[in-house]
Amino acid sequence: MCALGRLIDHLIQPVFLSLSAPKTAKEFFPYGLPAIDVSMNIAKSWLRLLPGQISEGRCAAVRAAVLHIYGLTVTMISKLQLGCKLVTLPNFRPDTFLNALAEHKGTVLHLVPPIIIFLGHHDGVKPQHTDAIRNVFSGAAPMGTPDAERFTARAPHVEFIQGYGLTETAPVVMMGALGSRNYASVGSPCPRTQAKIVDLNDPTNAALGPNQSGELLVRGPQIMKGYHNNRKATDEMIIEGGWLRTGDIAHYDDNLQFYITDRLKELIKVKGFQVPPAELEELLRSHPSVADAAVVGTPHPVSGEVPRAFIVPKKGATVTEDTLKQFVAGKVAAYKRLEGGVTFLDSIPKNASGKILRRQLKLEHCS
Repeated sequence: MCALGRLIDHLIQPVFLSLSAPKTAKEFFPYGLPAIDVSMNIAKSWLRLLPGQISEGRCAAVRAAVLHIYGLTVTMISKLQLGCKLVTLPNFRPDTFLNALAEHKGTVLHLVPPIIIFLGHHDGVKPQHTDAIRNVFSGAAPMGTPDAERFTARAPHVEFIQGYGLTETAPVVMMGALGSRNYASVGSPCPRTQAKIVDLNDPTNAALGPNQSGELLVRGPQIMKGYHNNRKATDEMIIEGGWLRTGDIAHYDDNLQFYITDRLKELIKVKGFQVPPAELEELLRSHPSVADAAVVGTPHPVSGEVPRAFIVPKKGATVTEDTLKQFVAGKVAAYKRLEGGVTFLDSIPKNASGKILRRQLKLEHCS
């Protein structure tokens, strides 16, 4: 019994301190959360069971920064546990990345959406860069169906799988099924993981049914024990019953496949309506002249906020603000139109995990 007690004490000891982004625009310092040994071992065990995992000695070409929980656990720790060859790059440069693919013949890629978009659009991507790839896992940020389809059309032999997780869940919560062509879905919950959708205005947090949008709550053995020396933030994140508030807007379908719509704190509020930026970004990227897009809310004297788009045109393409505003207006409800205008940029600012730096765009262009 004493030996068992010592084992349990060992398993609940922190093994490293991971950092999570500030929770509000007023905060600067990130939140530190201890990764618990038992949570990490559970996560690593699940990662070994993920569809399309590689056997010992195979090559995993890696880009995701290991400073991020996705890069640390999903790409690095799990692959080293399997005895795989890892190819890492200090930063993303198109030529260096493509040369690494051609030379090392990576079979499994754990990527973030901007790099998958690059592989689907860039003229420099040739068969020798993708012929060895068997599986591509996407995580860290939402991935639109049109972008996934562009990549799989260029590399039809590759299995594309999207997953979902958070730093606070070490990080895996959901994973798509091998062979699924439902690229919009992040799949279903991992073993021993529960998930529910709740109404944003319901204090009881009662579970909603299929095809109803709300905040995603999850619980399971991989959930963090709390933020380091920050009880207030922990109590706001983990509520009664052990449910963790993800801060993500989501829904699930009749087949129990989950879909992440957007971040709760990034919703644009137009006259009381909520507009998910990711929905407009996916639509804009489907335009033949658009290489990349970002959408944020900009202040408006009547509506409170209205959507404003930031566009990176494709090389050699000519597109105007009016063209894109009309393109969007013909496909969405009136309150989702780009009433805040369109700004053209050379690139969309993003962090190491591929997430759009919306706060930076707002500070620089929407003050």
